[in-house]
Amino acid sequence: MKVADMHCDTISELYKNRIKGMEGTILENGLMVDLKKMAAGDYLLQNFALYVNLERDGDRPFEYCMELLDTFYQELEAHKDMIGIVTSYHDIEENRKAGRMSALLTIEEGGVCQGRLEFLRNFYRLGARMMTLTWNFKNELAFPNKRVELPGGLAAYEADEVNGLTETGIRFVEEMERLGMIIDISHLNDAGIWDVFRYTKKPFVASHSNARALAPHPRNLTDEMIKSLSERGGVMGINYYAPFLSYIEPGTMETSSIDRMIGHMKHIKNVGGIQCIGLGSDFDGVDCPLEMENASELPKLSDAMEKAGFTQSEIEAVFYRNVLRVYKEVLQ
Repeated sequence: MKVADMHCDTISELYKNRIKGMEGTILENGLMVDLKKMAAGDYLLQNFALYVNLERDGDRPFEYCMELLDTFYQELEAHKDMIGIVTSYHDIEENRKAGRMSALLTIEEGGVCQGRLEFLRNFYRLGARMMTLTWNFKNELAFPNKRVELPGGLAAYEADEVNGLTETGIRFVEEMERLGMIIDISHLNDAGIWDVFRYTKKPFVASHSNARALAPHPRNLTDEMIKSLSERGGVMGINYYAPFLSYIEPGTMETSSIDRMIGHMKHIKNVGGIQCIGLGSDFDGVDCPLEMENASELPKLSDAMEKAGFTQSEIEAVFYRNVLRVYKEVLQ
């Protein structure tokens, strides 16, 4: 079964490992995603995120993102026989015909643009085709949901229904839509998500978010959001991270369960239809044990979906067809 995964943090991990002098490339490494694992998992396309933490990298977010961008190109261009960097739906089809996988460049933290539309346009010129407006910190564009500090250095999160997109954020989503750059509402707060609906017309995605009705974390989408996203023609990618699959007490951890992933798929199907479900693993960005440990093990999920009663056409829709539909409509 072909796979299109809307989110992983592998490039950032490779960059950090390179600085530490550790071995490993995009071809083969000790992470969750590499080309050999992707080939074993029958991948068609992987979105590779440039993840920037404003708390850690806030004094130079643009420069840090450019360093990650260089890592992306160095790693992917060294293996053109196996994978091709894509900027349009046509490129994905050409790679498929040539027997290559596809890599789509995304940015996880709109703050790397520092509120400057010229930076956004230049990232687009450099190949970025999707961007989250925030990560976990406020920036010039928008707000994440609220972090509440708990005793012992722990934290919980609450939905923020008050602080929407800034004026700059509104200009950014309008420009992203004009460019043909996919807006990603994962990590955005509730008020900001509704503003994206208000100020845009085309489909967009929640690249790695689940259903809040089953796991009450504000990183997940409410049923109303799921229904609206589906009506817009968008897609949400099932996130494999255990705290987004079920409620987990702060300070504890559970194994990410395939059964719980399927539970979210069933719920989302009932609310918004099968057409709004995709995959957004968050591989190399999660710190919990995983039943499906890496990119080579995606057949476990398709087998489990079949046993759970999903039809072959529904499994194909979730695994890649829904994502490709959005990419075909939005990417220029």
